Amino acid sequence: MDWTNRLRLRHLQILVSLAETQNISHSAERLHMTQPALSKWLKELEADIGLTLFERHARGLRPTAHGQILREFAVHIGNELDRAREEMAALRDGGSGRAVIGASGATIAGVVPQAVLSLLARMPNASVELVEAPMDRLFQQLTQREIDIAVGRPAAKYHDPGIASEVLYEERLHFAVRPDHPLAQRKSLQWSHLLAQRWVVWTRDIPARDLLESALSAAGRTIPGASVQSNSLLATIALVAESDMVAVVSERAIELPERWKMLKRLPLLLETPSAMTMYWRKDALGFAAVDGLLDALREVARQPARTVRPRKA
Repeated sequence: MDWTNRLRLRHLQILVSLAETQNISHSAERLHMTQPALSKWLKELEADIGLTLFERHARGLRPTAHGQILREFAVHIGNELDRAREEMAALRDGGSGRAVIGASGATIAGVVPQAVLSLLARMPNASVELVEAPMDRLFQQLTQREIDIAVGRPAAKYHDPGIASEVLYEERLHFAVRPDHPLAQRKSLQWSHLLAQRWVVWTRDIPARDLLESALSAAGRTIPGASVQSNSLLATIALVAESDMVAVVSERAIELPERWKMLKRLPLLLETPSAMTMYWRKDALGFAAVDGLLDALREVARQPARTVRPRKA
C-alpha cells in the first residue's frame, strides 16, 4: 500500500514539529499526544517508507537527509493549505483575492507601497500583506511559498525553476543627511567633508553594500571605519534625522523621507547604477490580486523618480 495514502494533515504537522523540536517528548506535549503513541507512529512511517527519517541519540532526534526532504514537503503543503484558506476567506468576504508581497529596504518606502495603493484603487476589495526583509530572506520565502512576490536588488544566486523575474528599473545611490545638517548648507561639497562624518551603511548581507564598496573603491575611497551598519531603512532614517550622521540610500527610497522633510540628499552622486527586480512564484499567476499587483509594480516603475540633479562623485 502506498504510504502517502495514509498521510493526513495532522501527520504533516507531526513531522514538522519533530524536525523543529528534535525531541519526542517535547513534540508529544506540543501536539497533545502520548510519547509512546508518537514513537510508534514514527517507527511505522519509517517502516512504510523504507527510510530512516530521524537519527536517535541521547539528547533526542536529528532529521536525516531523507527526513529533511520530507519536512520541506510538509512545510510546503502546509503553506499551500494556509494560502487556500486565506484566499477562500477573502473571496467569501466579498474580496478580490489575496497577495503577499515582500520588499527590501530599497523598495519598502517607495515603489512597493505605491504599487499596493495603485492595486487597491483598482481592486478595493483585495487583501494585501506587505512584509519587509533582506532579499536573501525574501527569496527564501518565495521558494517556500510564504510570499507571492519579492522586490529588491537581483543577485545571481537568486535562481529557482519555480520563480520568474523581471527588471523594473535602474537607480543610483545617494548620500543624505537631516535637512539642517551643516553639509546640507554647503554650496561646495567635497569628499573630505563627507569622510569627516560618521556614516550609516548597509550590513554586509545587503546587496547594495557591495555596490557601495565598489563605487567607493573606483573613486579611491573606502567606508569610514567608525560607520554604523544597519539593514533597516527606518532605523537608518531615525539615526540620521537625529544626528550629524550621513546615510547612503537608494534613489527612490529617499523620496518619501525627503517629502516629509526628514532627510535631504546631498549634491554628490555615486556612479552605481543598480537594477531593481521583482520576483514572483510562477504558480501564483492566475490569482487576481497577484496578477494585479505585478501590473501595478510595472506601472509604478515606469514613472520617473523624483530626483534632484547632483553632480557625480
